[in-house]
Parts: sequence; structure tokens; C-alpha cells
Amino acid sequence: MKSLDADKKAAKAESKTVETVAEKEEIIDFSKVEIEPLFKDEVDFDTFSKSDFRAVKVKECVAVPKSKKLLQFTLDDGTGTDRTILSGIHAYYEPEELVGKTLIAITNLPPRAMMGIDSCGMLLSAIHEEEGEEKLHLLMVDDHIPAGAKLY
Repeated sequence: MKSLDADKKAAKAESKTVETVAEKEEIIDFSKVEIEPLFKDEVDFDTFSKSDFRAVKVKECVAVPKSKKLLQFTLDDGTGTDRTILSGIHAYYEPEELVGKTLIAITNLPPRAMMGIDSCGMLLSAIHEEEGEEKLHLLMVDDHIPAGAKLY
């Protein structure tokens, strides 16, 4: 059995490790970032409420053959049936780096065929320009959020 002093020492060492990691976090300079202007058209609440935003877990991600842009995602959306979504983000991500991530998707869009494959939804991402170059970041959330969790 550990002594109380040993527990305190372990907690103190862990605390120092957390502080060290926090101190080394990269500071991001957003001064050179350009974003698109906000839409002037308003969407009423009922229309917005029809969009079904869900947390989805990436089970598999592969490049779509004969396409330079498309990635094909096999997703767990919490229903027990895999969901396929295609996204034109291959210029920003390699498929293998996305497996296991928790993303945000709109799941109630009608299927849309791309390269002969039905895409059943849309993954959300943030886009901005930085020093004349377009940057894209998929919206990734905490992995503790279960597949199928609804976002409001």
C-alpha cells in the first residue's frame, strides 16, 4: 500500500508535467488570417433547426480512386449502420491521419453521388486564408463525445 507522502509526491510530479506541457503549447498568431465576410441573409430558427448535426467517429478513410480531391469516410454515426461521406479535402489531409477522430457532420442531407459513390451527409470544416494560401481544418471534437451525439 502506498503511503500518503508517496501519493502527494506523485500528484506533484504529475502537476509539474501538465504545467510543462501547457507552457510548450504553440502560440498562434492570427494577425495575418483573412476570413470570409458573414452572410447578410438571415436564416429563421425553424429552418436552421432542420439540420441534424451529429458527432461521428471515423472508422475508415481512403482516397477515392481517380480523384485528386476526394476522401471517402466510413463513419460511425451511432445508428449501428456505417455512414459514407465524401469530402474534397485530400489537399489538406492524408486519409490515415483521420482514422479514429471524432468529427461533426450534417447527417440529414439527401444523398449526393460523387464519382459514382453516394455521399450521405457533409463534414464541417473551417476555411480561411493565411498569407494568400487557403487553409482548411475539419471540425474535430473531444474523443469522449460518443458517435451519434446531437449538437445544438
